[in-house]
Amino acid sequence: MMKSNGILVESPFPISVREMKQRYLKLYSGAVNDVLRFKHNRHASSLPATFAPLREEMKMAGLAFTVKGGPDITTDGEMEMRAKMLEELHEDSIVVWDCGSETVTSQWGEVMTMAAIRAGCCGAVVNGIRDTQSILEQKFPVFHKYKSNTGMLGRFRMYHYQKPVLMGEVIVKPGDWVFGDIDGVISIPQEIAYEVLLAAEEIIEKEADIRDMVESGMSPTDVVKNGGYF
Repeated sequence: MMKSNGILVESPFPISVREMKQRYLKLYSGAVNDVLRFKHNRHASSLPATFAPLREEMKMAGLAFTVKGGPDITTDGEMEMRAKMLEELHEDSIVVWDCGSETVTSQWGEVMTMAAIRAGCCGAVVNGIRDTQSILEQKFPVFHKYKSNTGMLGRFRMYHYQKPVLMGEVIVKPGDWVFGDIDGVISIPQEIAYEVLLAAEEIIEKEADIRDMVESGMSPTDVVKNGGYF
């Protein structure tokens, strides 16, 4: 169960969203990517490599809450829309901002982080951030491209949210599963996210066996003959 606007909502997976999150956070994104490429033939699943965690140890997993914005000097209603968006964030969500090629303004800062945490949101993917020290103090996982002290009001605005967005070569839909670690951010379609979890967990177990073979002194050729890989 998860909360959306204070209402309990059934998990879209065979297990709770909280358990999904806890188990994904034990994985690493390379294993998830391998499952998507080799088992599901999804070669485009990673968001642009320019999205990096604010701190290397930051990891996040949750349901995509999508936002679309772009350069715009108009301000009418923008702050009201931003407030409404923050009020609609739900528990275990990850805010995924499609900001296009924006490189000047920050779309995320201290107060938005505070509001997101109160809503149960557990991470953000966004081009620009500011108030970095406060974000760090709040221990909120953010994957960003750059830092900028230039706020977005009057320079950049939100157009809409909770509609599909294009992040590099990946279409992210509201409710898709998002996982990020030191190697970047990956998006998994909701309908296969649980199956991907199980397969990635199997990879983690198998790689423990492969490490044992390598540490034992077995040659790389023999490791491969015994079902290992590099």
